[in-house]
Amino acid sequence: MDTRTHPARERLQRVRDALLGQGAHALLVPSADPHLSEYLPGRWQAREWLSGFTGSMGTLVVTRDEAALFADSRYWEQAERELQGSGIALVKIPTAAGAHHIDWLAQHTPRGGTVCVDGDVLGLAAAQQLRGALERAGIQLHTTADLMDAVWPDRPALPQAGVYAHEAPYAAEPRAARLARVREAMARHGATQHFVSTVDDIAWITHLRGADVEYNPVFLAHLLITLTGATLFVGSAQLPKVPPALAAELATDGITLAPYDSAAAALRALPGEAVLLVDPRRITLGFRQQVPVGVQVIEAINPSTLAKSCKGEVEAAHIREAMAEDGAAMCHFYAWFEAALARGERISELTIDEKLSAERARRAGFKGLSFSTIAGFNANGALPHYRALPGAYAWIEGNGLLLIDSGGQYLGGTTDITRVWPIGQVSAAHKRDYTLVLKGTMALSRARFPRGTLSPMLDAIARAPLWAEGLDYGHGTGHGVGYFLAVHEGPQSISKAIAEPQMAMQPGMITSIEPGLYRSGQWGIRIENLVMNRPAATPEHGAFGEMLEFETLTLCPIDTRCIERSLLRSDEVDWLNAYHATVRERLAPRLSGAALDWLITRTAAL
Repeated sequence: MDTRTHPARERLQRVRDALLGQGAHALLVPSADPHLSEYLPGRWQAREWLSGFTGSMGTLVVTRDEAALFADSRYWEQAERELQGSGIALVKIPTAAGAHHIDWLAQHTPRGGTVCVDGDVLGLAAAQQLRGALERAGIQLHTTADLMDAVWPDRPALPQAGVYAHEAPYAAEPRAARLARVREAMARHGATQHFVSTVDDIAWITHLRGADVEYNPVFLAHLLITLTGATLFVGSAQLPKVPPALAAELATDGITLAPYDSAAAALRALPGEAVLLVDPRRITLGFRQQVPVGVQVIEAINPSTLAKSCKGEVEAAHIREAMAEDGAAMCHFYAWFEAALARGERISELTIDEKLSAERARRAGFKGLSFSTIAGFNANGALPHYRALPGAYAWIEGNGLLLIDSGGQYLGGTTDITRVWPIGQVSAAHKRDYTLVLKGTMALSRARFPRGTLSPMLDAIARAPLWAEGLDYGHGTGHGVGYFLAVHEGPQSISKAIAEPQMAMQPGMITSIEPGLYRSGQWGIRIENLVMNRPAATPEHGAFGEMLEFETLTLCPIDTRCIERSLLRSDEVDWLNAYHATVRERLAPRLSGAALDWLITRTAAL
């Protein structure tokens, strides 16, 4: 690429012209929308449009003469490649939760200068932190204008996909019961109103789903709940998103509809005696600024965020079924894949994505992928968020390791699984790395811990086998997973995050376990299962409090050809053999022919 003609250069100049016109000195562009979602509709992918960096997370800062992108280790290689020639510097940060861009802004903006950011996409908690740091540096913060409207021609419009009900038998409790649970929490806080913007919370509360965000069965909306009713701000009068019959059904549960763009006006109209509950990490500054001065505001985590993280027994049964369907799809795919390789067929990373997605699409209850498939061979596998594209992909040939991270959205659950497979001959170094990662997966999968343990405290269990050898990985060990919702959800996070009270592990929470090891330019290894917290029977019978353990939900063989057997203890071998026996028992009735033969071969005991 001619570095003088990188699209970002002309776009950054537009931003700088706009800054001069505003008398401002810097623009902060977070990866966010008015719902603070992880996956963004096109209208709010400003950071990607400006910089050319396509990673799902990252923060861009543009000043009158400099630009910097802040990204964590999952994206360093990708960012370096995509930013080449853009005039944007990559600032490597240790974790996605870091606030290094704030320090950078304070250092690169003159005292008395002004930083602009669209308050409608800036989280309230983030805004409080940003404002405090800039004020200490003598810098003003302007949050009332969206500069992107002035610099982004042909900016995408709002998505208009329809809304539909998540119905029985998958809807485990009536909609009215979910609203009642939220209102009980409101009452404990003394709140008379509760404003919700996060789309997965809204989908969970209302038993509705949509298709406004890629890979996520959600829709753009806001929700204002009172003690006796609720207003769902969705669609518009000209383009309604909720069918009349469904609107009538919602009305019977006390939910009325209003245009999406009228949510701010509803907040401005709150009566002076209202007591409003908001989650500072799940509401934007722009909405908080709409609340009248006299209204009392209580800041606490959304009650629905905690409630939806704990799946009930009915949901757990549907999730197990979805995992079995997903596992059967993978058996069909891997049976084809190994046979095709043996026949000498040429297979690319793109082919893997296409074939695996097609197998999932054949399974009962499948609604779509839960994220873009990661199929990375050798060096590409060392990029944790790699995605093969038509103009940049590898062929599966020669020797090495193939990492495949994929998942599906089913009416009865959301899946996410990573496996690594040997291609041709694998080396002793491959086997050592693979086995150390597997030891981490097994160590955490076998853990028991007191109920209420803060999830970040469990992170070191998976890292210990790698740490013992001086190795580590840059991403978290585990994220929460939704129920036919977002593949990443909170509040729990098994990671190096600073532990907070809402991260306490409770029965029914579903979390990934995915330690990894990445050797830049060589190979990457990650072995991921989803697990669910369940009560654990202990010899002490609860004398020291209730204990939890993990039920492994994911059903797919873990390749044993990459294992260095001498590195495994006998109890680890026993766990792996027992897991494979369960996989074989659960999946065999759904398979026949080559897929069944493959399953039996790959689940043979060590």
